[in-house]
Amino acid sequence: MTNTRSARPTGTLRPADKLRTASAALERLLAAHSITALRISIGLIFTYFGMLKFFPGASPAEALATRTIDLLTLGMVPAGAALLMTAVIETFVGLSLITGVGLRTGLVVLYGALAGIVSPLVLFPGELFDGVVPTLEAQYILKNVVVACAGAVVAAKALGSRLVASR
Repeated sequence: MTNTRSARPTGTLRPADKLRTASAALERLLAAHSITALRISIGLIFTYFGMLKFFPGASPAEALATRTIDLLTLGMVPAGAALLMTAVIETFVGLSLITGVGLRTGLVVLYGALAGIVSPLVLFPGELFDGVVPTLEAQYILKNVVVACAGAVVAAKALGSRLVASR
């Protein structure tokens, strides 16, 4: 009995082998660069929103930020200073994430900033929720849960953890 199938040329991969090879390459690429991409993307967001606060009226979060700082500081920080302080903090965090310079300090400041950023959920719940439905401002604040988790991943790497491909 003879085999009617033609022999596969030497060096040719089957589709399943090609898929495994591509998957392994993608895994290595992601292990090598995904946390850096995450760090830079968070940095770009913080830098952009921080820079907006340097220009009065440019940030959609301006009024909420100044009211929050006014309440948290018992009225001791004027609105203009509060906005400038927020702009400096957010821009510093963003630039440290983008460049990696002062990263550990930037991450500590990030978590301090996040505490202030989410505090309106506790301070102004009646304004931020229509019953159980979050307003657009509340949604803007709630998305920072993802930023906090992403920051934890970046912090883990900054403290020495490694993401490595399994192959």
